Parts: sequence; C-alpha cells; structure tokens
Amino acid sequence: MVAHKGAPALPDIDSLGLASLHCSTSKHAAGSNLSMPMPWTYRHASKEWRAFLNDVKERMSLASDNMAYTAVDGVLQVFRRRLTAQQGLLFAGVLPSVLRAIFVQGWDITVPPFPFPERSDLIEEVKQVRPHHNLTPNNAIDATAWAIRRCTSARDFNRVLERLPVGSVAFWHVDVDDPAELEQRII
Repeated sequence: MVAHKGAPALPDIDSLGLASLHCSTSKHAAGSNLSMPMPWTYRHASKEWRAFLNDVKERMSLASDNMAYTAVDGVLQVFRRRLTAQQGLLFAGVLPSVLRAIFVQGWDITVPPFPFPERSDLIEEVKQVRPHHNLTPNNAIDATAWAIRRCTSARDFNRVLERLPVGSVAFWHVDVDDPAELEQRII
C-alpha cells in the first residue's frame, strides 16, 4: 500500500498487476532526492501514436488518419462496454498513452458491462459508433488488435487480458504466420 501524509492508503501499482515503476536516485546540489523518470510513453506519445496509426491504417486499407481513428475508437468503445471501470483501468494501464486516453474518453462507467456476443455482432457494433462518419471495414477488430500488440508489451498485455472477463482474450487474439510480426516495435 502507498500512503501519503494525511491521505488514505492506496494500493501500489504492483497489487493492480501492472508493471513496476522503478525510481532512480539522483544527487542534486540541495542534497539527495528520489526522482522518477518520465514514462517513455509520455515522452514519446506522438511517435507511438503515429506508428500505431500507420499500422492500423495500412492494415484496414483506409485512406485517412480520421477514418483509422474512428475505427479504432469504435473498437475500443465496443471492448470497454464489456468491462467494469476497474477492469477498464487495468486494461488501459498497459496501453500507450494516446490509446489509453482514447479508451477512457467519454466512458459512462455507470452503465453495467455487456456480455461478449459473436464476433460478427461485435464488428457490427463497431460500425455503429458514429454511423454517419464511419467507414470501418470488417477487419477493424483484428487490425486494431494487430496494431495494439505491436506497440505494447506482450507479457503485460496478455497478463491483463487473463484477468478480464471471458471473451477478452478472444477479442484481442490475432492469427499470424510469424509471431515476430507482433513483437513490440517501439520500446
């Protein structure tokens, strides 16, 4: 548990199943301070987002960043509808920073989670997000899963999926001939 003077104790990051954050000690003129470097995903958010967006746009054969964003947003919204807020935050914790922000944007956490239907129903649900501005292809879930797996730690991503409702692993499953295709590219 992490406690701060005058504040209630909060669970530490590891108790939530997220990757540990390591602090480094640095010496300053005024003495010794404990400092934590800025997380890579914050410092390089634009680079991560551009690589992800290019992957997903190419995989879906979409012409614009806006079309790719709409498809990805739809996929993330459809998935989060199957999660509680606690489960959603656990999932968001393994995403790169821009995807994390998109995942939680506008989420009404008071709505109870829905069960996972058939894949074809999930695809149709993705297409119904902003239906008048949505050119989402049938491979939107698969393409988004492929691109997310290329920009996240496989170990952390899979560990979190195992803690989520039945259907979560299948939702983010990707079939590839060469597993190296899904290796994290931006580290």
